[in-house]
This record gives sequence, structure tokens and C-alpha cells, in this order.
Amino acid sequence: MKFYDYFRSSAAYRVRIVMNLKGVEAERIFVNLFKGEQRAESFRDISPSGLVPVLEHDGNRIFQSLAIIDYLDALHPEPPMVPSDAAGSARVLGIALAISADIHPLGNLRVLNHVEHEVGGGKAGRAAWIAHWVHDGLAALEARLSMEKGTGTFCHGEAPGIADACLVPQIFFARRFDLDLSAYPTLVRIDAACNELPAFADAHPMKQPDAA
Repeated sequence: MKFYDYFRSSAAYRVRIVMNLKGVEAERIFVNLFKGEQRAESFRDISPSGLVPVLEHDGNRIFQSLAIIDYLDALHPEPPMVPSDAAGSARVLGIALAISADIHPLGNLRVLNHVEHEVGGGKAGRAAWIAHWVHDGLAALEARLSMEKGTGTFCHGEAPGIADACLVPQIFFARRFDLDLSAYPTLVRIDAACNELPAFADAHPMKQPDAA
């Protein structure tokens, strides 16, 4: 099993968390997005989009973090990342997608670079873009999780799953850009509970071999 990774990629961070929760090991190949290694022809042959993470296993090449997590969940069912009941599964996947599809893409490095350099926003425009879209997404998530009965110590009940694996990297991203998280006490509480677990703590970007 090979895992194409970058320490500060939120999407790769999610997968690292799930690998740790399941005790899955892989050969890690680091792609430095800051240095533009994702644009190299050798990596584009692997990932035509130039995005990480990518998982290679048993002749298969899997793209997109949630698809990789689903694949790992099928191979290694314990602990499950999604509840077995229909309502719980829908809730957890909805939370995960609210982060991975609604919030995260707007803070992707290629989007931020486009805002700063091509749209003409400059560094101030980049910072305003990040603040607007992260706060917009987190506010909606806080409203949901603070009132829904399914919320427990973690996003759903008393065991971490795919929603938590998405939330923790998003909170890290927000803190990296010095965003005020005081309006999101539920999210901050869940993030803290997750990071008390070695699987989450060991996946932290600054603990990765390629951290710089």
C-alpha cells in the first residue's frame, strides 16, 4: 500500500487519522505542494488533477479523501467510520460532506493562489476570502451540532468517525490562519476530545516527517 501525502493537506490529514484509528500502515510518498511538486509530470501520471491524497493498493488507485476512507473502511471494518443505521449514516456523511465539499475546497491551495495572484486580491484578498468562507461554513456546522441530539463527545455519539476526521483538519486550518473560533464552542470541544486520542494527535501536520 502506497499513500501520497503532504503534511499540511487537510484531505491527506483526514486519511492519516483514519489510518491511525484502524492501525493501517502504508508506504508514504510525500508530495510538497508548496514547492509545486504536484505539477511534475511524474506525479501527474499518478494523479491527473495534481491533488493529494492518493492511495495505491492491490492494483487499485483511489483518489479523493472520502473515497479512500470508504475503501479503508471496507477493508478494515473496525472501528467503523460510519454508523450502521440509515439515519446515523446519513447524518455523519452529511457532516463530513459539509466540511469536505462545502468548506475545504474554497481554502484549497490552488484556489487561494488564484484569488491572490490571478483575481488580483493580493494577500489581503486572500485573507478575507479565507475568513469569509471558513466562518460561513463553521457557523452553519456549529448551529447543527450544538442542537442535534446525535452529537456526543464526538460529532456523532461517543466514538470518532469520518465526520471527526474531517472536522479536526478544518479546525487546524482555521487556527493556522488565526481565525477566532470563540463562536464555535461545540466544534472546539469536539476537536479537543479528538486530539486527546493518539490516532488524531499522531496525524497532526507538524508531527509528519515532511513537516517544514
